[in-house]
Amino acid sequence: QVQLVESGGRLVQAGGSLRLSCVASGRTISDYAMGWYRQAPGKKRELVARIHRSGSTYHSDSVKGRFTISRDNAKNTVYLQMNSLNSEDTATYCCAAKRGLVLIQPDLWGQGTQVTVSS
Repeated sequence: QVQLVESGGRLVQAGGSLRLSCVASGRTISDYAMGWYRQAPGKKRELVARIHRSGSTYHSDSVKGRFTISRDNAKNTVYLQMNSLNSEDTATYCCAAKRGLVLIQPDLWGQGTQVTVSS
């Protein structure tokens, strides 16, 4: 079973950048589709970005052009590079995974890392 551990979240000023990391243990992530979700207080969890086993990516409209998801299978790590952060990006960011080609209804989750953007 894969275990996911996120890191990289912190307080950052608006306009700044962060890179989140999700390190997997237990199995190689090369067998998994991976993604990042976020949830802000009082809001529903939303998909931020996903990367399929093939390497193809999807970014939500709210982050497109600012965030980039990537994976390094050799390091068993998925990244989320976040640029031009604004207050609406404040949320807990969770890494998710699903064994298979595409990330649909992920069944593996990390504990999350907090990102807070100050204006």
